Parts: sequence; C-alpha cells; structure tokens
Amino acid sequence: MRKRSGVSVFLIVLLAFALLAAACGEDTGDGATTTAGGEDTATTAAAEGLKFGMILVGPSNDRGWSQAHYEAGQYLEEQLGAEMIFLDKVNVADLPDKTVDQVAQDMVNQGAQLVFLTSDDMRDGALLAAELNPDIPMIWSSGDNAWAEGEAPAPLDNLGNIMGRMEYGKMMAGCAAALTTQTGSIAYLGPLINDETRRLVNSAFLGASYCWENYRGETTPLEFTVNWIGFWFNIPGVTLDPTQVANGFLDGGADVILSGIDTTEALDVAGQAADAGEAVWAVPYDFDGACELKPEICLGVPYFNWGPAYLKVARAVIDGTFTATWEWNGPDWTDLNNKETTAVGFVKGDGLSAENSSTLDQFIAGLADESINLFVGPLNYQDGSTYLADGETATDAQIWYTKQLLDGVTGPSE
Repeated sequence: MRKRSGVSVFLIVLLAFALLAAACGEDTGDGATTTAGGEDTATTAAAEGLKFGMILVGPSNDRGWSQAHYEAGQYLEEQLGAEMIFLDKVNVADLPDKTVDQVAQDMVNQGAQLVFLTSDDMRDGALLAAELNPDIPMIWSSGDNAWAEGEAPAPLDNLGNIMGRMEYGKMMAGCAAALTTQTGSIAYLGPLINDETRRLVNSAFLGASYCWENYRGETTPLEFTVNWIGFWFNIPGVTLDPTQVANGFLDGGADVILSGIDTTEALDVAGQAADAGEAVWAVPYDFDGACELKPEICLGVPYFNWGPAYLKVARAVIDGTFTATWEWNGPDWTDLNNKETTAVGFVKGDGLSAENSSTLDQFIAGLADESINLFVGPLNYQDGSTYLADGETATDAQIWYTKQLLDGVTGPSE
C-alpha cells in the first residue's frame, strides 16, 4: 500500500473542517448565523451592525427635549455597539429647505435600519417617510398614529409611537412650586398650544393646587398663569422671546417659573433675578441635568428617559420581532430615577428645602400607590363646561386629547 502524500493528507483535513463547518452553520455575511435547521439567530455582530437615524427638532445640546433624545441614541450605541446617524434643528426655521421625510430618506440611504422621529409636529413627515420605506421600522415619538383607540389612527406596519407619561412629572413640578412659593403666584412658560401642551399645563396646575391646599392648608386660590411663546423654543421674529416672557412673569409677581419649553430661559431668567437679590425659583423641563445651570434656585426637573424604550425597539429590530405599537410609558415607581427602567423621572434641585423635599416625597408616594389621583372629577374647563363629572376618573383618551385648560388656569387654551 502506498502512503498518502502530504498534500493528500492536507486536503482531507481541509475537507473535514469544511464538513464540520457545514454541520454547525455558516456565516451569512449579514451578522446572522444560519443553523443546520435553517433558522436565523441574531448575534453580537448583528447588534454591532445596527445603524439607526435620530431626527431632532432642536439642538442636540439644548439641555432639554432634543438632548434627552440624543443621549438616548448614545445609550443605544453604548448598549449595542450600534451607530447613530443624527440631524438636529430639523424645523422650518433652522432648515427651511429640508422636510422630515427627506431627512429620514437621507438616513435610510446612508444605511439606517431604524429611524426615530422625535417631535409631535413631525406627523406628516413621519407618515410619508414610513409609507415610502415600508421595510424600515420607524418610531414617531410623542405621536399617536399607531393608537387604534386614538382620534386619528393612521396605522402603518413600520411606524410605532413612544411617549412618556410626563403628566406625573409635571404634577411633581407643580407640587414643588406650590410648596415653595412665597407670593402664591406660579407662572408656566409654554411652547405652542396643542393637546400635549395643554394636558401638561393642566397636570402641573393640578399638582400645584393639591399641594397648596392639602400640604400647606391654604384656602386662598393659587394664582397659576401660562403664556405661550409659539414653538418649542425661541425663533427670533417668529415666536415670543421666552426671556422677555419670563421677565414679565417675575414683574407680575410670580416667584416660581415652570418651564414647558425645550430650552433653559426659565432657569436663566430666574437665576439672574436671584443674583440680584430676589427670592425666585424655577423648574426646567425635559433633561435630567437641567438644574446644573443654576442649582441653588432650581426646585427640580421632570425629565424624559428614552433609553429603555428605544433599546427595546432596537433589539426588536435586530431580532426581527419589531411591531408598530403605541406606548405611553410611566415612571418606575420603585426607583423613580433608575435610568435602566424608568421612562419619566424627577431630579430634585438644591432650591427645594429639606422640609419641602420630604413633603414632595409624600406626594410622589401617593401618586405611586394611586391613593392620589388628580384626574378625577369634578373638573371643569375654562369655559365652564365639564371636563370630568363628579367622581369620574379620566381615561387615557380624555387625558391625551385635552381640549382646554382647566378652570383656575389663567391663559389662552387656543
């Protein structure tokens, strides 16, 4: 018998390895592995290969709404090894030649496998972008097209919605303001007027009124005034100047300004007044680090934490289980500021006294165990019509679609 040559032995070894690889599975080249049974299983490579788009209405460093979304995108990059494509200031003033659907299409053309559209007023662009790219999952944050019970459902298999139940955060903000005010006058710096912004003003008013009456024992009605600038942040020549509006609040006797806009003017103006010796405070909005600009007069900040919900969506895209749903996510009441679990949090500021901090904790505990529910009638709208009848508990739809400000709030509803 002749001996096999070295080359023959080498070929046999190669063949054996090839057969073993075929039995165990082969690399498909797209970050997935096909098993011998033909099933696809997601791998780390698939997660690391995820590219997603993030469309922001304002600056990515606004210390408000847009920065909260941007940092959620960074969270996905950290958790998944994914890559974010982002564009900020996507609005008609900053980028008049770009529409939301065009920006989304650009991101898809760059390889985005998932797109987040992060403003209420992006509805038309989000719907069009999703229609034109039916194979690309998208999330329109703060929207309601995927809500079957909503007022204007527009279901698309690839367009879902995510929002946080900021109503709770605004109730906390209102309570902190009512516990602190020395003049009994609270002001709310509002953006544009729609269902979302009305329900958040109402939430802050309800929280303030509850704490004013139940914890401070006041019988004189609380003054609660809102003024709207016309957009989510200042656009010179288009909106009211939020700095001027905030100064007007203080000149009118308010000593606490609650912010409903995406930027920091409420805290900036109150900080300047405090530096001049006035006893004033502010509650910024949206972003957990907002108090850092003027911590000594900041009572706290209600903020959105988009990371956990966005991570859930990204993982569903990776493993092929994405479905277009409407989510209205609440706080993690067991750990309000746990960044891995909560959708809405509240960071207390140094301007909140120790006594008032303890009282606010009681209020938060009542919200958590539902012994305090402020959306229960009787509640009337500004025009005297009934919002909630005596003993009636508001449904999600009644809260989401808020048509007027409540009786007791001074300021326009439309």
